Amino acid sequence: MLGMVVLVGTLTACGGGQQDETAALDTLTAEQIYKRGELALENKKAKKDEALVYFQEVERLYPYSEWAKRALIMQAFTLHKYKKYEEARIAAQRFLDFYPGDEDAAYASYLLALSYYDQIDEVGRDQGLTYQALQALRVVIEQYPDSEYAKSAMLKFDMAFDHLAAKDMEIGRYYLKRGNYAAAINRFRAVVQDFQTTSHTAEALHRLVEAYLALGLTDEAQTAGAILGYNYQSSPFYDDSFRLLKERGLAPEAKGTNWLSTVYRQMIKGEWL
Repeated sequence: MLGMVVLVGTLTACGGGQQDETAALDTLTAEQIYKRGELALENKKAKKDEALVYFQEVERLYPYSEWAKRALIMQAFTLHKYKKYEEARIAAQRFLDFYPGDEDAAYASYLLALSYYDQIDEVGRDQGLTYQALQALRVVIEQYPDSEYAKSAMLKFDMAFDHLAAKDMEIGRYYLKRGNYAAAINRFRAVVQDFQTTSHTAEALHRLVEAYLALGLTDEAQTAGAILGYNYQSSPFYDDSFRLLKERGLAPEAKGTNWLSTVYRQMIKGEWL
């Protein structure tokens, strides 16, 4: 059990005084122990795991009680606060397993999602966490649409989605700079097709113009420029693409039967992929 594992480690680290104090908790009511946990959370001078110990003891000494239920959600909150994200996920998931219909289930689900989301820090980080954050945030949005956490989950979902697109853009620029045009195109295409609602689509289309022109694929370059002009005519990326095309005697217009021309036709009809 998560609570017991952390508790034993904490008591050993804190020494006999803490052990004696915890042993004496069985003389207190569940509410009294829970309140001690709340006070420890508010006390900036309290030891880092002090509040956690109290909440775990409530669950251990008074299992299946209302206070045990409250203590479990507070364990998830406390673990997340101290950036013990994996343990926070376990505690939040236990709450959802034990109390799926409880009024705090939405918050437990949100905490679980945050435990992934708050680990997304840099574009260069492994994107597995970003995908897990998206999945967990989607659960909050779809299962608890009327909760107070749904709006925040939607905002964070959009930011995580944008994060994935940023990663593809970073890799695509790397390949483009080194003349590996085919690999660059694959990354920029992913942004256009899979992340078209993000802030990176305009640049992805411009980079496609650059890459296709470098390969001599003028139909694709012109079509990418046409899509860019259709959606982002005020963007500086469109100005750059228009200039590149004009220098070669080309114009931003849909040409050929490539994947971009299909995208262009769908957009003209008011559809998007």
